[in-house]
Amino acid sequence: MKVKIKKLHEDAVIPSYAKHGDAGVDLYSVRMDKDKNQNDVHYTGLAIEIPAGYVGLLFPRSSISKTSCSLRNAVGVIDSGYRGEIMLKFGCSSNLSCYKVGDRVGQLIIMPYPQVEFEETAELSGSDRGEGGFGSTGA
Repeated sequence: MKVKIKKLHEDAVIPSYAKHGDAGVDLYSVRMDKDKNQNDVHYTGLAIEIPAGYVGLLFPRSSISKTSCSLRNAVGVIDSGYRGEIMLKFGCSSNLSCYKVGDRVGQLIIMPYPQVEFEETAELSGSDRGEGGFGSTGA
């Protein structure tokens, strides 16, 4: 599948897979600002045209576990109609930034999704789990 991508910044890096079989492509920071809540906002300098019926999902890299930072929205969602710059926002429990300009700051996975139609009902079918919520499976 080919996906159109546009460089918005001269230092932007066109994403590629690091290894054969990888699901996500690495995204690099070309600029970083602080937002009003003191989160680090990393700009990739890239805009993409995700095909209809697909979604772009932004994930932190596994190396984030070595820091006190987290991706603020846990998983970013890029809808097929969005044409703006891809950005990732991080919060840290320390005053230190977790990434610098030039670093790989996240991963992008593009995947298909179903269009669902909700049908209101008075009853749902039973299941082994039932209405058990958080922690109900024992862990």
